[in-house]
Amino acid sequence: MLSSRVVYRNQYLSLREDEIQRADNSIGIYSVVDKPDFALVVPLQDNGFHLVEQYRYPIGSRCWEFPQGGFPHGVTGTPEELAARELAEETGLRAGTLTSLGMLHIAKGFTGQAVHNFLATDLTQGQAHLEVEEQDLRHAWFPRAEVAEMIADGVITDAATVAAYLLLTMRER
Repeated sequence: MLSSRVVYRNQYLSLREDEIQRADNSIGIYSVVDKPDFALVVPLQDNGFHLVEQYRYPIGSRCWEFPQGGFPHGVTGTPEELAARELAEETGLRAGTLTSLGMLHIAKGFTGQAVHNFLATDLTQGQAHLEVEEQDLRHAWFPRAEVAEMIADGVITDAATVAAYLLLTMRER
């Protein structure tokens, strides 16, 4: 990297342009979105999963996915603490056990953001505490076979959810 400048910044992300020198010595610009890592939780109960559905503005559609999210601006903690917080916030569920399924990069071509995936078991129901942006969020339990069908049929298109499901099935083998 020869130089770097922030082009845009808000409380959720920043966009920077890096002037780079390529392998052939030509000069170019690489745009990078800097955004904090987030946690995704796979809540497993009675051979099924708890999913949340919410409106996703960038694609203009409501989507089913595993609970996921990041810390509010200015709040920090471990990925496990974030996973527990997101699960409770979006579903009201508390996990007796949180097991790491691994970390994945979301889109290495334009961001270093990663998702920390967790399996949540030994679940107990509590009260959800939705953020302002999540007020339309719905929570429902689905049998495992139905979730697999939703993924195969393209009903669930959230890449992080599909990847976490794959991590879980690989772990179970």
